[in-house]
Amino acid sequence: MRTHRRTIATAIGIAGLLAWGQTSFAQAPAEAPIRIIVPTTPGSTPDLLARLMSPKLAERLGRAVIVENRTGASGNIGTDAVVRAAPNGSTLLVAASTLATGATLQKAIPFNASKDLAPVSLLGWNRLVLVTHPGTGLHSADDLVQAARKAPGKLSYGSPGDGTPNHLAAELFKARTQTFMMHIPYRGSAQQLTDLLAGQIDMAPLTAIVAAPYVRSGRLVALAVTGSKRSPLLPGVPALSEVGIKDVDGNIWYGMFAPRGTPDDVVARLNGAVQAILREMEPALAQQGFEVEVSTPAELGRLLDKDTARWAELIKLQGIKAD
Repeated sequence: MRTHRRTIATAIGIAGLLAWGQTSFAQAPAEAPIRIIVPTTPGSTPDLLARLMSPKLAERLGRAVIVENRTGASGNIGTDAVVRAAPNGSTLLVAASTLATGATLQKAIPFNASKDLAPVSLLGWNRLVLVTHPGTGLHSADDLVQAARKAPGKLSYGSPGDGTPNHLAAELFKARTQTFMMHIPYRGSAQQLTDLLAGQIDMAPLTAIVAAPYVRSGRLVALAVTGSKRSPLLPGVPALSEVGIKDVDGNIWYGMFAPRGTPDDVVARLNGAVQAILREMEPALAQQGFEVEVSTPAELGRLLDKDTARWAELIKLQGIKAD
């Protein structure tokens, strides 16, 4: 089955899924809740997705579902907890595409995401938008390229930290356009946004949901959306591929995983439940700038492998280090 964008679909019957909730997790205590572990802080996109999905999963599976934030070590603590959990469908992970950078950036992590997790389904995307302060006088991606080439190192860009998707997206842009801009890493997004709005840094890749209100009010200028598709929140802003800058896909994907060794039938039924839930949630999520996209388990596995390889290449090329 091809990966595909989901729009509003008709509701499906839940009788079969309720029956599954009684039979397919026979290896786990019947009364035990399903835990969705989120390796990021409350309020992050993985956390919000998990909390929105959990009551609907509980309804469909006939079991309690709880969300547990296990943060620390750049998400490795929570991910490792899932890797070490019993592979019976009772412990799940909702994480971002930062899973694809861990093996390269952090040599001491005790797991390999591609080998030690069982993909369940892709959940969707947040698109990144290259935005700049109006004081720079830049109005397009080409303006940014020309300014960076004219004075290498004069322009600066911010990110929430070394190795974050925002950082890697900007480094990919630099590599593809053969430009140099100074990277200013922050410890999180809040101060980065404050400094961008104040003109202390020139540019930053922000998620569309964060960037959109500031672009609409004129406090920031949107230059382009990374990748090949425009953001529905900023339909007038071109994608980089539209303006001739190819292969700069820094958008952030989110997925659900289980421990490696989880039975195929359990993974398949989880996949079906997640897809049905996301169809229902898509209109509300779209209003928040989140683009629902689901997949088969195999497709998510291939996406993780592909991203792990391409980010490893970029990290080596650009000499990126973990903070």
